[in-house]
Amino acid sequence: MESSLKMRGALGVRKVGQTRAPLWWRARNYMRPGFVLGWLANQGARVFSRLTGIPCLIGELRGVLIRADGRRVDYGLLGCRVVTTAFVQFVVDQLQTETSEFGDFKYHDSGVGSTAEAVGDTDIETTDGESRVAGSQTEGASANIYKSVGTISYTSTKAIVEHGLFSQSTGATLMDRTVFSAVNVVNGDSIEFTYQLTLTAGS
Repeated sequence: MESSLKMRGALGVRKVGQTRAPLWWRARNYMRPGFVLGWLANQGARVFSRLTGIPCLIGELRGVLIRADGRRVDYGLLGCRVVTTAFVQFVVDQLQTETSEFGDFKYHDSGVGSTAEAVGDTDIETTDGESRVAGSQTEGASANIYKSVGTISYTSTKAIVEHGLFSQSTGATLMDRTVFSAVNVVNGDSIEFTYQLTLTAGS
């Protein structure tokens, strides 16, 4: 008994690139009073710290929208505000009595509340219904930059306009809250948030 088997197949390759957010979105986000104030304050803080040797805390949030089909849209700098009073007070408490929570500021959360960020914030304004995500914890471009990257996946259509970085998966201390122009998502989409906190040293 003899038999033969013939197999055929084809392999297709599709490059999934990264594009920038639409110009109109970038213009609208960059012209927000909160963005302008945060950017000017951040740039001013860097110069002020270099000139005076007075330490500063400088926060920065960036975002990349990842579509369900793998396409990536880079929204760039979302905002530069705002390190919270709650976090600063937490640091002071840790210098007195250290807990393991001090090394846990990696939980990313996003929401749909558009009220401007303020130093007195202790939570995001309005939840988007998704769970917080534990991000990475690394140094940024230099040893005085703390960096955390977290990707939040979405299960329904919504307009994401705020982000917060926390020390636990629920409740806990809010390090920084940032509000930005709406990034619209649908089921299957996700946003990769990159938060960096720069700590300048005295001289």
